[in-house]
Amino acid sequence: MIHITDSISLHESEIQLDFIRASGPGGQNINKVSSAVQLRFDAARSPALTATVRARLKQLSGHRMTADGILIIKAQRYRTQDRNREDAIERLIALIRKAAQIPKQRRRTKPSAAAKQKRLAAKRRRGEIKRRRRSVGIEMKDA
Repeated sequence: MIHITDSISLHESEIQLDFIRASGPGGQNINKVSSAVQLRFDAARSPALTATVRARLKQLSGHRMTADGILIIKAQRYRTQDRNREDAIERLIALIRKAAQIPKQRRRTKPSAAAKQKRLAAKRRRGEIKRRRRSVGIEMKDA
């Protein structure tokens, strides 16, 4: 059992781990050892996830989730299979924990009157600086 939050725990059978060859430089072992891990988690059919968590997980995972609702995480950061397996599972746990957190509602606020005046004064100063940069010989309509 993989404990994620107080209310969410995944069974090991819900996660499928495939070992593949890592890309990039690796020396002599690159063509012999399958040290990278590809973790597959069927989020769409998982009984541990609620509909809201599933929806947020789909939004957070982006291109890592297939159209069928299968989350794919590829871990090849480390040289050993064991460490890459741990890394993939840790990343899955972090992603599900983030999806389980209810996002804080944004409250719309108005800028204060002082903030508006300050912004307009800064715009006037900036416009004055730009006006002074103009060539002297050209007649100006607004001046």
